[in-house]
Amino acid sequence: MKTYLTTTALAVAAGLGLAASLVTGALAEIRIGASISATGPAAFLGDPEAKTLEMLVEEINAKGGVNGEKITLISYDDGGDPNKARTFATRLVEDDEVVAIIGGTTTGTTMSILSVAEDAEVPFISLAGAIDIISPVKPHTFKTPHTDRMACQKIFEDMKKRGLTKIGMISGTDGFGASMQAQCKSVAGDYGIEIIADETYDPKDADMTAQLTKIKGTDGVQAVLNPGFGQGPSIVTRNYKQLAVGLPFYQSHGVASDGFIKLAGEDAAEGVRLPGTALLVADLLKDGDPQKPAVDAYKAAFEARTGTPVSTFGGYANDAFLILVDALKRAGSAEPGAIRDAIEATSGLAGTTGIYTMSPEDHLGLDLSAFRMLEIKGGKWTVVE
Repeated sequence: MKTYLTTTALAVAAGLGLAASLVTGALAEIRIGASISATGPAAFLGDPEAKTLEMLVEEINAKGGVNGEKITLISYDDGGDPNKARTFATRLVEDDEVVAIIGGTTTGTTMSILSVAEDAEVPFISLAGAIDIISPVKPHTFKTPHTDRMACQKIFEDMKKRGLTKIGMISGTDGFGASMQAQCKSVAGDYGIEIIADETYDPKDADMTAQLTKIKGTDGVQAVLNPGFGQGPSIVTRNYKQLAVGLPFYQSHGVASDGFIKLAGEDAAEGVRLPGTALLVADLLKDGDPQKPAVDAYKAAFEARTGTPVSTFGGYANDAFLILVDALKRAGSAEPGAIRDAIEATSGLAGTTGIYTMSPEDHLGLDLSAFRMLEIKGGKWTVVE
């Protein structure tokens, strides 16, 4: 019998107002909770995350579980709604009695879950990008994606190598886009980058030609950066091509998936650069790359199970589960406090996103070397040397 909840079962449970634990019909020995945006505007992020967690729980239970105990995943679909995420996080803690939570597909839902997890002193591993999630450090909150600040730094490193010093930005006004916009502004000077055009768009906007026209008309602009996630960056990319801006164009790690290329179109996406993970260029990893075993294992398992390509975002969930299982094994206990301490002591753990080494001062555990600067060529991801 399966010891996790499918997305369909979760939707039924939510619709009936039932705790997810009632649907399993089984008592969990180690209960792990999740609130994921498997549907809604962030579904392209959350769907592979939800499928990844379901797959990994099934796999580990087939091998005997953790420390001889089975894992039960109690997962809810918050649809990208921060209010629902808060409600589900509360339910996970109070009704389902989970010992840890994975989730927070977006920055908005993460911040809602975070407040509940911190109050309850339950370890929480976020799948969202904003630096505010782990800076300042919060006792029980960790995350797996690189921060938006790190993405800015990686992009500006590449711009500096190319001799690009004056840029325009067009940012989404969602939580991720606004946060990355602010972070890019704060570190631009460190790389000799001057932001001389600064535009924004609402994630629901269907056309950004007006903002891009202003940037194109700004004297001295040498490149353009688009902090954002969701469908907005794909629209920006299509508009960019239509306007024939003709300048180097950068996106954020928030769109690092094959889905972005498909939505934007191969022709429009040609030449776009962004910081991404080893997972997107798995076939290009050399033997001896410390991430290769983790990348190959996840890619093979996910694609065989779903028939769809892996994405960076599913990789974030994969790494969160690896970190949690590693912590459970080392803690030798399913008590939230022991799990928290073990997560914070994670050292040299290779995942799809990078090699994690955490500490009381660092609840991410990645540095810029974990990012790969990627460029889209012929509809494929390539590594910028």
